[in-house]
Amino acid sequence: MKTQRPPGGRVPLEDSGELGYHPTRDIPPVKNLWHPESVQELKERISRLRPDTPRLWGKMTPAQAMAHCTIGMELACGDRRPPRMLIGRLIGSVIKKKAFQPSEPMRRNSPTIPGFQVADDRDLAAECARLSRMIDRFANAGPGGCTDHPHSFFGRLTPDEWSMWMYKHIDHHLQQFGL
Repeated sequence: MKTQRPPGGRVPLEDSGELGYHPTRDIPPVKNLWHPESVQELKERISRLRPDTPRLWGKMTPAQAMAHCTIGMELACGDRRPPRMLIGRLIGSVIKKKAFQPSEPMRRNSPTIPGFQVADDRDLAAECARLSRMIDRFANAGPGGCTDHPHSFFGRLTPDEWSMWMYKHIDHHLQQFGL
């Protein structure tokens, strides 16, 4: 019998009947773009980004990072269909097992899919609005709106994996600017 998690995430411990920490059931839910509160949180953080927000790592400006995130969302929606990378075919499934763990953040300076780099000057307000529209499109379409085209590095992803990975990707680039 599965114990339902009460508010706050604490579950009854079998031996005491009291609320407490359980190492396998007290894992916070994975944030993803199917959760309206996660979508709202990302969009609020995006709105706090400014052209002069200093980066903590990497080379992209805030506008370039938001344009880059939009490209990722276009991939998840099926608007872009790049081929699989050779390195991804060789080790993508191994890296996926670690990268897709709920507690595993994206690593700083992770490699970018070829063609997804943004190096030209962009308007931050326009790029933030464009990304917000793509997030809404993806979230509103639900699992049926996800591509069935394989990710360039990881290969085939389920709609839930796409939703979680897109949240992680955008979160990673917002953290790049301290948000």
